[in-house]
Amino acid sequence: MALETWLNKVKKTIAQSFVTVRSAGAPRAKTAVIKKSSVGVLAFEISGLMSKLLHLWQFLSEKNMMRIRNESICTEGVRKIVSNDDAFLLGLACAEIVENLRLVAKSLSRMSKRCEDSHLRSFDRLFTEFANTGRDPYNWVLSLKDMELKIKKMDQFVTTTALLHRQMDELSVLENSLKKASNSNTNSHFNDSDISIKEQKILELRQKYLWQKQEVKYLKERSLWCRSFDTVASLLARSIFTTLARIKLVFGINHGYPNSLPRSLSASATVYPSENHNTCNFVSGPLMNNPPPILKVSDHEFFESNTKLLKPPTSTLGAAALALHYANLIIVMEKMIRSPQLVGVDARDDLYSMLPNSVRSSLRSRLKGVGFSASDPVLAGEWKDALQKILGWLSPLAHNMIKWQSERSFEQQNLVPKTNVLLLQTLYFANQEKTEAAITELLVGLNYIWRFEREMNAKALFECTNFNNFLNLKHSSN
Repeated sequence: MALETWLNKVKKTIAQSFVTVRSAGAPRAKTAVIKKSSVGVLAFEISGLMSKLLHLWQFLSEKNMMRIRNESICTEGVRKIVSNDDAFLLGLACAEIVENLRLVAKSLSRMSKRCEDSHLRSFDRLFTEFANTGRDPYNWVLSLKDMELKIKKMDQFVTTTALLHRQMDELSVLENSLKKASNSNTNSHFNDSDISIKEQKILELRQKYLWQKQEVKYLKERSLWCRSFDTVASLLARSIFTTLARIKLVFGINHGYPNSLPRSLSASATVYPSENHNTCNFVSGPLMNNPPPILKVSDHEFFESNTKLLKPPTSTLGAAALALHYANLIIVMEKMIRSPQLVGVDARDDLYSMLPNSVRSSLRSRLKGVGFSASDPVLAGEWKDALQKILGWLSPLAHNMIKWQSERSFEQQNLVPKTNVLLLQTLYFANQEKTEAAITELLVGLNYIWRFEREMNAKALFECTNFNNFLNLKHSSN
């Protein structure tokens, strides 16, 4: 009995010593540290932030700035129903880009709280201070050359992390297939040959699973997955600071220029209006010493000023929450005008039910005194030409509104925008009264060509019926 007690004590002592050795082993401690400091599964969210930041930087390229200067703010639709003030339109473009950057910075601010570096944990305060005053105490603003290197690095991270996501999905599929095959093989009652075939398939699946597991491990080491919060936050913080500096430089905001971003490298991409605000000609070439600011910003309200500028005036469709509705309405009318002969009575009634009361009232007043006949082909042709001209400048704004909204829907909010559509190119800032006048004109013209097509079809059907009756009478008389 005493011998058994002594043996039990020896066993317990040996077991405890093994546990102590394992817990004190260097590899286990190292693994725990890596797991704690690495971003892990947050790599996919961080990759999304990097993608958005890359898109913003590319949007600030000279090519896109030229497009904004010479095309976006000069389109007929923007000039007719949004504004013909160059400074206002460029201010809207700048404010929207700054707001997109602020949202990326807001996400980084939440993530930076996990960093060990106290400067990175203070990113939110430092970024606001930099935006308001241009102060960069830790030299986070990069030169254009260094920024391009960071862009390439982030692009590689985004690509590798996206590949990791796909490979992890495939690993999960293989794991489930392997479990399913193993369970079916255990519970099945087949002859030896069938069992051998199944075991061979299981071996193949297990080999694929092991290969895929190694691939995932390799990609984790190369992607954002194994990077520390400090490493990732530092890369994003410097890029965000530099992007804001680029925005201020490009749009001629005349305070807080950082010395680390040479003006000469970006002079050809500078955007600000010329002295003649009624034309689409802009100053190009080297920056002037004191370029006129687009945003009137005090020293302590940079982001607040942008937010106020993006708030639509009371006279606009955005303020009335009608921008998206009118965009859909215009697109429906566009399809009907393109093929009026295919529009039935039900579709016409559905279109009428989409009209707000203000448009209905305007339409009724326009249609007063209009006859029921629509048989003049010349007038129908004139209406078709007039409608095409209106759609030529109104339809692009409607389609841009749909694109802009769809890219910012809940389902797409984590994805990178596929277009470079700005709010100023949509119906959001469009004058409600002018837009409704154009829509009413489209409805009046659509009403005429729709009735014209129906009368022409009815006339053709009547003539065809009479001709058939004539042939039948002639055949019966013979």
